Amino acid sequence: MPTSPSEPLPRLDLTGDLTDLLVALVDVASVSGDEARLTDAIQAALEPLDHLELVRDGDVLVARTQLGRAERVVLAGHTDTVPIAGNVPSRTTGSGDDRVVHGRGACDMKGGVAVQLAVAAALTEPSRDLTYIFYDNEEVEESRNGLARIGRERPDLLAATFAVLGEPSNARVEGGCQGTMRAEITLTGVAAHSARSWKGSNAIHAAGPLLERLAAHVPAQVEVEGLVYREGLNAVRIAGGIAGNVVPDRCVVEVNYRFAPSKSPAQAEAYLRDVLDGFDLEVTDVAAGARPGLDQPVAADFVAAVGGEPQPKFGWTDVARFSALGIPAVNFGPGDPGKAHADDEFCPTADLHTCRDALLRWLA
Repeated sequence: MPTSPSEPLPRLDLTGDLTDLLVALVDVASVSGDEARLTDAIQAALEPLDHLELVRDGDVLVARTQLGRAERVVLAGHTDTVPIAGNVPSRTTGSGDDRVVHGRGACDMKGGVAVQLAVAAALTEPSRDLTYIFYDNEEVEESRNGLARIGRERPDLLAATFAVLGEPSNARVEGGCQGTMRAEITLTGVAAHSARSWKGSNAIHAAGPLLERLAAHVPAQVEVEGLVYREGLNAVRIAGGIAGNVVPDRCVVEVNYRFAPSKSPAQAEAYLRDVLDGFDLEVTDVAAGARPGLDQPVAADFVAAVGGEPQPKFGWTDVARFSALGIPAVNFGPGDPGKAHADDEFCPTADLHTCRDALLRWLA
């Protein structure tokens, strides 16, 4: 079972086996809002490292070198997970370098956190100054996001020339990220007893044309700085009706639009309103995407050191926060992003080694 607050903090061995480190991280349950115990364990593991200055702000922990280098790089990762679904404690399959760690957060994104910690311990004299950020509440609403809060209250802690987010990316570079927009479309009708339905107007039935339009919509594929982003527009939630014998007079359909980073939020909203013209639409949440920025010298240097062909990031990540600050940022972490939030989420040992070794090669 997950460790309880009354138990001693788990010991994180930052210089030992990477798979064991990931197992230790996964076995500390840290669902959004409950990251304190894991942050305590990370802090305890980093405190003996004399080359790092630690700053704790709530459940955000920042560790950084102060070597006076010409450039500073941020390595960031969130410590929270989506709710557990019978997948903590972890289990490990395979052997040697073919081992796989299964469990909540193994992929999204404690694998990336394990890599951060291993790099932090190994690099006492990096070629660039480094800031490691371990933050809370990434998997929930924007208002609770720890990185966003630090950006508002302590922007000096985010200052850098380049940032790497350890989000799962199959251990290859994923540039930028999509923007995301949520909106609600309200359909109205007239309530009536279902035995005399002709006296009313069914709001749920009125959603039919909207759903048909969404189903027929062909998402765009947009090239941005050499990477092709596939957009998406989907109904993700529907609510209506108050009882089994009442014709509903109201139905709300929530849609999610994932748009290419070449679009601003205003352009994305204009596009959404055009596609859904004729329906009562209210935007409830929006986050801008991030252009890849791989043409920046420091980003090009990183890609060259890591190797492989950069891919677009499908989904929104906190690279967008750094992009908004004018800091080029990429996603680079272990694990398959398609397994993020899945009940059978896992992370291969091979990916852990690939990411750690690439970062050491670039920064040593």
